[in-house]
Parts: sequence; structure tokens; C-alpha cells
Amino acid sequence: MSTSKVKYAGDLRTEAVHLASGKTIITDAPVDNHGKGQAFSPTDLLCTCLASCMLTLMGIATDTYNRAAAGRQSGTEKHNPLNIDGALAEVTKIMASNPRRVGEIQIIITMPPVSYTAKEKQILENAARTCPVAMSINPSIVLKVEFIYPAETQNTSS
Repeated sequence: MSTSKVKYAGDLRTEAVHLASGKTIITDAPVDNHGKGQAFSPTDLLCTCLASCMLTLMGIATDTYNRAAAGRQSGTEKHNPLNIDGALAEVTKIMASNPRRVGEIQIIITMPPVSYTAKEKQILENAARTCPVAMSINPSIVLKVEFIYPAETQNTSS
């Protein structure tokens, strides 16, 4: 079954419809490539989708971790659930030329002001770095990912 239908609407704009939900995304060519830049460009979406995928996989890892921890606890133990609600990814796209393409994607993920253990950080960061979109990005694109934990002073980057 098809995932979406994309229509060229003219004036360097497309309208993409997600067939399962009926939701629409509009793209415009960027100003530096003959467009109006009034919406995400296709390359903006590529980079933004990476951040969305990273956060989604971190959410799945959180749910999996919490279910496993709840299953291991005894009646007197209290499990503090892992929570990433409010995590925010800031995305920067750097274009390259000859040929025109995305050359680098920088993502800074700022976690909520919660204290995470080293194990929890490892689980979350691994989930982000191995999300399906990250695994689909051409290896020639430089990916720089940084995690900021406001409850601490140490940041993790790659």
C-alpha cells in the first residue's frame, strides 16, 4: 500500500498527503534555490525527519525500559519511570554544492531537567543514533549529534 501522494502545486511548491491519516505537508523550494521559502523545503524535511525519528525512538526506548523495570520491581520497590517528555531537538542543515545536496546535519537534543543515570543516557542516545532515518542517511552526510542534560553540567556529543 502506498504511504503518500505528492502533487506539484506549481510555483515550486508540493503538497504531500499521508494516505493513512489524510494529513498534508506543504513544501516550498528554499529562497537560495529559486523558491519562496514559505514552508519546509524537501531538504529541511529530510533533516527534521531525522530529529523526529530520533525522538520517537527515544520514546520507544523509554517505554520499553519502563515496562522492563516495572516487571522487575518487587512489591516494596518503587521505580521512578524514565521520562523524556519535553525533550527538544534543534536542527541545523548545512548544504553542500557540486552537486547541491545536504552536506551536514547538526542536531542538539536538549533533555528535560531530570537526572538520568549513565545507563539511561546510553539507552536513549543509542536509540537516537540508530533510528531508521539515521540508518538510511547517506554516509557522506556528516551527522553531528549533541545531547544536553540541563540537570547536569556534562554534555555528550558525536
